[in-house]
Amino acid sequence: MTPDSLFDVGQNIVLITGVSGQLGGEYAKAFLERGARVVGLDVRPSAGSESLAGQYPDNYLFCASDVTAKASLQQALVEIASKFGTPTVLINNAAIDSPPSAPPEENGPFEDYPEASWDKVIDVNLKGVYLCCQVFGAAMAKAGKGSIINVASIYGVVSPDQNLYEYRRQRGETFYKPVAYSASKSGILNLTRYLAVYWAKKNVRVNTLTIAGVFNNQEQAFLDVYCGRIPVGHMANVDDYNGAVLFLASSASRYMTGANLVIDGGWTAI
Repeated sequence: MTPDSLFDVGQNIVLITGVSGQLGGEYAKAFLERGARVVGLDVRPSAGSESLAGQYPDNYLFCASDVTAKASLQQALVEIASKFGTPTVLINNAAIDSPPSAPPEENGPFEDYPEASWDKVIDVNLKGVYLCCQVFGAAMAKAGKGSIINVASIYGVVSPDQNLYEYRRQRGETFYKPVAYSASKSGILNLTRYLAVYWAKKNVRVNTLTIAGVFNNQEQAFLDVYCGRIPVGHMANVDDYNGAVLFLASSASRYMTGANLVIDGGWTAI
């Protein structure tokens, strides 16, 4: 293997869930720029996804699909196989959380966190990964090759730092980082380990990518406390995780499975 081919992803068929989100579109662009065929999967396309389809008409396919519905994913697999073949890389990126602007009950005390909110977040963030692995991972195992990258979070490794939101409580709001997101991302870690062992002999590698917060025009008060807490002193830029997904998709990580690659600016080192 030559040095140039070690990180080559040009022969891959890369499926990215949650492609219409902030990071999903960045991952898609990174692979397309390097010659890969990319499938973006989401419930609806974004302007960014439509732009990629225009720039890379032969290498990009958008599939409207719901990660919480197995039949929808099975139909997407048929469409993908018809266009490109069996995916060789699956990036389970789709996830939801209660945004800072959510209704008070979403970001209130744990004791009052709505059961319906728990169900919705777990359904997308954990069940969605499970179903995508079941449908697309099984196809990879049948084909005898593949790399699955399950995107998790620092809040699946450590507890959210509720002190970050003290500034909101000081101005009269009741605000706590909710529980469901952390629980869902923690679950991904052992789902990864389970599947890494289960499919090891099928030449399907399964790894977790644990990431920290990404700059997205958050209010300055939040940025001040967040950046004061993180060792490198700033949130991630939107393209800071591209190197990690390219590495995990390429032959450079060929002996790596069941692992958790943490890219967090030092957050979990404290």
